[in-house]
Amino acid sequence: MTQTIETPVVHDQARLSQEAKRVTYIGAWLDALLSIVKVTIGFMVGSAALIADGIHSLSDLVTDGFVLAAIHYGRQEPDKDHHYGHGRIETLTTLLLGSVLIFVAGGIAWSSLDRLFSGAAVNAPGALAIVMTVIALFSKEWIFRYTMRVAKRVKSKLLEANAWHSRSDALSTAVVLVALVGAQFGLGWLDAVAAIIVGLLVGKVGLDLLWESARELVDTALPVDVQDQMHDVACSVPGVDSVHDLRTRQSAGWVMVDLHVVVGPKITVSEAHEIGNEVSRRLRHEFPALTDVIFHVDPEDDAGAGDPSRLPGLPLRPEVEAALDARWYKHPVWRTLNELQLHYLDDKVSVSLIIDDAVQQPPQCLASQLKALASDIEWLGHVEVLFITRAASSSMR
Repeated sequence: MTQTIETPVVHDQARLSQEAKRVTYIGAWLDALLSIVKVTIGFMVGSAALIADGIHSLSDLVTDGFVLAAIHYGRQEPDKDHHYGHGRIETLTTLLLGSVLIFVAGGIAWSSLDRLFSGAAVNAPGALAIVMTVIALFSKEWIFRYTMRVAKRVKSKLLEANAWHSRSDALSTAVVLVALVGAQFGLGWLDAVAAIIVGLLVGKVGLDLLWESARELVDTALPVDVQDQMHDVACSVPGVDSVHDLRTRQSAGWVMVDLHVVVGPKITVSEAHEIGNEVSRRLRHEFPALTDVIFHVDPEDDAGAGDPSRLPGLPLRPEVEAALDARWYKHPVWRTLNELQLHYLDDKVSVSLIIDDAVQQPPQCLASQLKALASDIEWLGHVEVLFITRAASSSMR
């Protein structure tokens, strides 16, 4: 028995998406304003570094557009073409932003090395450019911290990536500030040295984002200790004998898990189903990031047995009944049969025949007779006869 439980997340998805869009819009407006101001003042004072930093802020504006599109489409509900939702859109965009950060880092380092070895002169920029750069630096650091707080709250790797992109702009602005102050006092070479260091730091952030996104795209499991905790929670449910084949994966900060739950071999289907439901409820309670739980109920522990669809199967009820009827049709137990229960255990089909107590023989003798009549059936396991009376029922093998 396999059951999928799509658990509602603890936070309201629409509200979280709205919050993510709000912080991105604020960042976009800030990037647009800073880009215009930096480029304008850069031309006014003749600072190539400030003009380049303005272009960098413009690149942030472009990535803000990517982020808004990814948030809009990535947070949509599952549909007929995307049964597990659209979270991978956020993951792909995070991968893109990580790549952008690496290119930005390479550009900063390359241009800085070129300036360092060429000995290019830097003119004194004046107080206006320095003050504006300080304001831009604090603005970008503020939007970085604001975006990161929202990213943690809505559990969005994409927003985290965009926050780090803002931090890269803040770091490049800090480099420009160092360059401007250095140029003001005749130390233009500080610009190149500081920029190289910042380029390495930005590149490290980009590589980390690429690595995390790639791991998510290839369905890397949760840490082992988290899987062990999930296993313990599932095993704590009454009626669960054991748990195996627990598998996890992530998508845009959310978690999906599937597992096999071993229950008593002869309990009813509805009881086994409710035990699985309780497993999913407790997992959701302990791990709020879970959005999808798939449980498969097993009547026995078949861990390591392999994919059952690739193994020879046992006959289903129509074939079982036809085979038994061909051998037992003359026997009084078969003629007075009230109910036939099938149990698929130990690679055999065990049968329980429930009959009225009109047959005047011990049930164990009847079971032995039936077993002997069907001794040629390789897949037949245990045979038991159960008497049922109006007052009560009793069973013996």
